[in-house]
Amino acid sequence: MIHVWSGAGADRDSDLSRNRAVGNGGGDRAATRVLVVDDDPSILDTVTSILATEGYQVKSAGGGEEALALVAAWRPTLVLLDMRMPLMDGWAVAKAMREAGSKVPIVVMTAAENAKRWAEEIDAAGHLAKPFELDELLACVEKYGSRDRKN
Repeated sequence: MIHVWSGAGADRDSDLSRNRAVGNGGGDRAATRVLVVDDDPSILDTVTSILATEGYQVKSAGGGEEALALVAAWRPTLVLLDMRMPLMDGWAVAKAMREAGSKVPIVVMTAAENAKRWAEEIDAAGHLAKPFELDELLACVEKYGSRDRKN
């Protein structure tokens, strides 16, 4: 089983550069656009790589301001959002998205014990408590990332 955890030793020379759309496939997954937002580069690299390998379109943001710019320009179908980030935390990102009229589902992705409560606080679609298993990540993206949802 693969654990996705903050601080995991991701390869910094990975060929998946941040803020580049990646994805390899066709089918329903290719229509799903996932924005991963986390201040931990190893989480960004790991989750982005996994989702791209599974055929999703993926972009990443290392902070809130960058995430908001990508939400506006790229229009993801799902946002995986870390809550504890410097400068602009997950609460501020979610608030700014909603104030801008975005209905993109947000899934809180955090190592805090309060993942479920924090998800409820920002009216998120769901939550992933770190560390999470590969199958949990994929099930979450399948459940909340569908283009059939009103975004």
